[in-house]
Amino acid sequence: MAIERQRRADRIAAILDEHFPAPPVPLDHGNPFQLLVAVILSAQCTDARVNLVTPALFAKAPDAHAMAKLTAAEILPLIRTCGLAPGKAKALAAMSRILVEEHGGEVPADLEALERLPGVGHKTASVVMVQAFGRPAFPVDTHIHRLAGRWQLSKARTVEEVERDLKALFPEDRWHLLHLQLIYFGRASCPAKGHVPKACPICSWAMTASRARAEQRQGISKPIRPTRRKSSRRSR
Repeated sequence: MAIERQRRADRIAAILDEHFPAPPVPLDHGNPFQLLVAVILSAQCTDARVNLVTPALFAKAPDAHAMAKLTAAEILPLIRTCGLAPGKAKALAAMSRILVEEHGGEVPADLEALERLPGVGHKTASVVMVQAFGRPAFPVDTHIHRLAGRWQLSKARTVEEVERDLKALFPEDRWHLLHLQLIYFGRASCPAKGHVPKACPICSWAMTASRARAEQRQGISKPIRPTRRKSSRRSR
């Protein structure tokens, strides 16, 4: 089983290399701080929308020192069109102040230190580590979670499980590239809804027929779990 999964992973990597040999970082930024801000804003928001919002934000606050001087109320109008904007505005203001007070205004190249910042979870920290500092990390977003399950690379029950399984299947020096390749491939050829597995260069052979039927029937792309049958007995 492990050998079969590894062979599948190797074939998938080769196909991804053909489709997206050099995928760019999708969020526009000029330094690690700006990348961190952009990734925070991207939660429940498209990268395209974030890239429309950040030019005005970075013109006013290009670094942590400048943003730390702004209140959440001052940041909010600049990011209002991003989802969950009020909470993100508070997180950006607090995060920037902590960077100034505890890190000299610099973004720490340390996963645990990043995860302690307001608005920064494990995925956000992983993105910054790999894209800003070139450190080995394998961020898992909704696209990667979906593809790992569809392609039998992981049971994909949790983000943590997917990250662990993908790290075991692919060499560390490929994590940065694969992370981006999977995101772009998921958006272009393997969407959550309206997907036609037979037309997909990878799902056409890597996705099980039962998974395809279940997705079509249930209209979901997350792990398929059996539904519990309701008991015919009435509660007494």
